[in-house]
Parts: sequence; structure tokens; C-alpha cells
Amino acid sequence: MIAIPADIGHNRPPRLRFGSDEHKALFCRTLLDTHNPYKPAVIDWPKLTDETRTKLIGLPIWDIAVQTEGKAGLRVKTYAALLNDPLLREATEMNGFEEARHKHVLANLVQAYGIKLAPEPEYVVPKDPEWAFMVTGYSECIDSFFAFGLFDLAKRSGFFPDELVETFEPVMHEEGRHILFFVNWVAWWRANMPIWRRPWFELKVIGVWLFLIWERIGIAQGFEKGDGPEQDNNFTVTGAGQLGVDIDVPGLMDICLAENDRRLAPYDARLRRPRFVPDMVRLARRFMGKSRSPHVPQPAPAA
Repeated sequence: MIAIPADIGHNRPPRLRFGSDEHKALFCRTLLDTHNPYKPAVIDWPKLTDETRTKLIGLPIWDIAVQTEGKAGLRVKTYAALLNDPLLREATEMNGFEEARHKHVLANLVQAYGIKLAPEPEYVVPKDPEWAFMVTGYSECIDSFFAFGLFDLAKRSGFFPDELVETFEPVMHEEGRHILFFVNWVAWWRANMPIWRRPWFELKVIGVWLFLIWERIGIAQGFEKGDGPEQDNNFTVTGAGQLGVDIDVPGLMDICLAENDRRLAPYDARLRRPRFVPDMVRLARRFMGKSRSPHVPQPAPAA
């Protein structure tokens, strides 16, 4: 995993005005300066036991994951092409490049382990690039929050071997950078857009959240069932049980909150963090009792 430059989060003025040139430079340079130049084609996928490979193939996420990253890369790149500000465009292009690279990582993984995918749909250039960029950004804010916790549970349970965990760590690192970049773009753009555009933008934000809620409760028909296991568009929220960990809802919330804080902690404290999902989870958590420790099955001792 690429190291975060030492100057990020250190030796900086204590205050930052959202929407300022300094704010734009900080969130753009943070994304650019922490880029990891790994190449998916040269990843050495570790050999898995038959049991681990069977569990990996059985996860109901692969079609959705590949297609989501394919759409995300196109959407972000399309929005980047509209930007006139050189630094913001460079950073957004980097975001789009990394989203597309995630698709290549996943495509290579499923090929390496013989995971059968449904045929991919045609990826269509969005008619409203800003809307598509916002759908991608807010969707990642939801998924990354829960994915951070599930990734930690997968490590604890041994569901993924250590070698595979290390292979995926750069992707998790990038997801944290992407949501940090996105929420700061929202704050910067809100402060700089013409006044007449602000009401329409806020309606767009509300519309994006309603669309994501509609999609995630199963009303939207996003993916067809293929020959493999039925795909689960809410796996990041509901998938702890499939990772071999017996954990209650409060316990999962606590782990997701802790991992979200840990992964975003290294970056400059003045940058805005994603707040909606963590705040809603913290609010719900206040009305729940004490969580029990997650039960992680231990492997049987060797004979």
C-alpha cells in the first residue's frame, strides 16, 4: 500500500474555508499525491484452498461489483471532461482512472479463481454527467462505510487469507480517498456555484438520495439473476453472516464506525468527512444496547 505523504495532516494552518482555493488545492492534491501506481495485470493472485475458493465464488457480489465499477469509471471520467479548472479536472480524472482500475482488478480476480459472471451490460455515457457523478459519489459513501467494517471482519474470521487481504488493501485505501474527495468536492462546489443554481443543486442531492434508497430496497431492477448465486445489491449492509462471523447489528455498527474513522484519520483534519451514513448509524446506535463480541469460528486443530 502506498504511504500517505508526511505533510498531509501536519504543519498546516488550523482553519480552512470550504470553497476557497486553498480548500480545492488541499482535497485535489490529497487525492493526487496519495495515488498508488499499481498495475492490475501484474497482481500475483495467491493460490487458494478449495474450501476458500468455494466460499469466495459463493459470495453474491461479483456481477454487481464488476458492473458498478464499470459504470463508476465511465461516469467520473465523463464528468471530468466537462471541468475547466485544471487541478480539479486532473484530480477527477485520477478518480475516474482508479474507478476503472478497480474493474480491472475485479475482472482479473474472477478470471484467476474461475468465478463465472453474467454478461456485462453496455456502459452508456450519462446524459447528465453531474447527476451521474453524484450518484457514484454518494453510493460510494454508503458502500465504503459498511465495506470497511466487512473487510475487517473478513480479516478477523480468516475468510480471506492474509495474502488476498494484502492484495485488496490498495482498493480499500482508494475507496477512502474517493469518498473524501467527493464530499469535499460537494462542499467546494456548493460554495462556488452561482446562486441561481443552488436550489436546483440541492434538489439534485435530495433526488440522488431518494434514488439510492429506491434502488437499495429492491424496487429498482438493476441486475438480472445469472447462472451463479443470486446477486445482492445490499451485501455491504447485510453480508457479515456470509463471512463466517456471528455478530449482532450493534456490533457490526461499532466495527464499521471504528474502521471508517481509522481509514480516514490519516488525512488532513480540516477536510470534510462523509457524515450522513456515520451520523445515522451513530443515532441508531444510541437506542441499542451493548453489543456482544463477534464470534469468529476457529479452525479445527490439525490432526
